[in-house]
Amino acid sequence: MNFLSLTAVELKKIRRSGILWILLIPVCLIWLTSVSNADINFTMGNEGISPENNFFIQSFMGYAWFMYPASIVISTVMMVQTERKNKGILKMLALPVSAAQLCLVKFFVLLLLAAVQILVMTLAYFPSAAIASHMQNYPFMLPVLDIAREAGRIYLSSIPMAAFFWMLAVCIQTPIFSMGMGMASIVPSVLLINTKFWFAYPMCYPFLMTASRMHELAANMGTFGFDLIPFIPVAAGLTVVCLLIACVRFGQAERR
Repeated sequence: MNFLSLTAVELKKIRRSGILWILLIPVCLIWLTSVSNADINFTMGNEGISPENNFFIQSFMGYAWFMYPASIVISTVMMVQTERKNKGILKMLALPVSAAQLCLVKFFVLLLLAAVQILVMTLAYFPSAAIASHMQNYPFMLPVLDIAREAGRIYLSSIPMAAFFWMLAVCIQTPIFSMGMGMASIVPSVLLINTKFWFAYPMCYPFLMTASRMHELAANMGTFGFDLIPFIPVAAGLTVVCLLIACVRFGQAERR
């Protein structure tokens, strides 16, 4: 079986598992909260940010900090547990493919799930902004390219984080511990983005992107830039290391 055929099999499992429906919940919560509290965006004048920009960036910040990473944690645990349930992993390991290839296919599917989440979050912005505009009698809608660019930045920056969460799910047999460690690793990101070593902590990457954009949009909040070096080399290195560990450990317990 080649990579594409294995991916097709994994996507069928995802469709039957109900993971996609679970991933819709954070998006709904974010935009329901943003629309119902749209009037708060008019109180940010001292920061030098317009109501429409604040409506957009605050929603994406909340999503990038916790909701999106937490969704990836849940996805990883559910994907692994789907295989371990009824010893399905043994059937997968019996296929004429390497365990490393199966591991990489599943990680690729995880990235597809993350892309679907970001796409739904982005698409949901437009009806949410339209409803908020109608409720507040103010135009909250921003250009499509601005929203797409921020969504793309969040997604690309989340790949190292997804690799780390996938490694945890593969290496830790007990799902509650795997999920607990993943969730616990998300919370410090809001603090670590202000340290000199933020680039060594991939869980803070998506939030860093939105925080940086927030400072670009708010004239009175100063700058919050970041250097691509060492960010990109470290992010790439962490991704490779996490995937290597996951590939080595994938199915190891079941093969004993």
